[in-house]
Amino acid sequence: MQDIVVFGGSGFIGTQVVARLSAAGCRVLVPTRRRERAKHLLPLPTVDLVQIDTFDSATLRRLVHGRDAVVNLVGILHGRRGRPYGADFARAHVRLPQKLAEACAATGVRRFVHMSALGADSHGPSMYLRSKGDGEAAVRAEEAGLRWTILRPSVVFGEDDDFLNLFARLQRHVPVVLLGAASQRFAPVYVGDLAQAVVSSLIGPRAPATLGRIYELGGPQVFTLRELVHKAGVWAGVNQGRGRPVLGLPHPLAVALATLLEFAPGGPLMSRDNLDSMRVASVPDGKLAGFAPELGVAHPASAEALAPAWLRHLGPQAEYSALRSHAGR
Repeated sequence: MQDIVVFGGSGFIGTQVVARLSAAGCRVLVPTRRRERAKHLLPLPTVDLVQIDTFDSATLRRLVHGRDAVVNLVGILHGRRGRPYGADFARAHVRLPQKLAEACAATGVRRFVHMSALGADSHGPSMYLRSKGDGEAAVRAEEAGLRWTILRPSVVFGEDDDFLNLFARLQRHVPVVLLGAASQRFAPVYVGDLAQAVVSSLIGPRAPATLGRIYELGGPQVFTLRELVHKAGVWAGVNQGRGRPVLGLPHPLAVALATLLEFAPGGPLMSRDNLDSMRVASVPDGKLAGFAPELGVAHPASAEALAPAWLRHLGPQAEYSALRSHAGR
């Protein structure tokens, strides 16, 4: 695998994947709708950017023709409401994987790695999970010899994440954190480990073992949402290292709060659909760490070991950077 197209390559997970593929000597093409948001990849010596309409079938076929593999990392957390999901989720999570699988089949590209999510289910409790489930189904339904691998991670953490950083910043400004689904469980996955799993699926010595497999991926520790939010404040040194109190809300109040947060300036901080997603535990079935040997991650990293190193330096400049990123600048 020397020539790979990575959709979603400029995002939080994609940046790590592209950097590792480039370091391994692969040529990587990153399609993007806004070249400005992918310019941080330009210093990588084997990476090319192309600005395209991601959903044009003819363009997709031209892009993937002659490549060794395609990786799809595109995903959104928020979208318009609908049944079984709104147009935004349908476009990003269902239509795009379907079009990519069709383009691969039509041009003879056999290898396809698709990023899904723990809890993905066409009959799941949220639009997010239902659309992720239908996206998986679209990839698996494509015949013509497509050799796919599907990764289902729990919540992903890392220095530039929108999860631990969000709750750490929040605790610098509020005396108490109000939280829905506070008792739901998560097994946070380090972004570097997830990126390594993608790379190992393509170019690792045991990559053939990943063909036709669905992997549920979690980190080595399981936390309730309440624990994670509180620890984010502790790790960031908020309130002299004690963090803020976290108050779990009854479901009706949680829905009311999520409804308000959907209209937060700059985009939703939380939505009713996020709350629906948290009706399902984000923990791999049967074990804490879901990394099989062929994925090349012998010792998955824990949030407790890594997150304090960057959260304790989370100051005003980091907050401004986060706001600029959220605004697309």
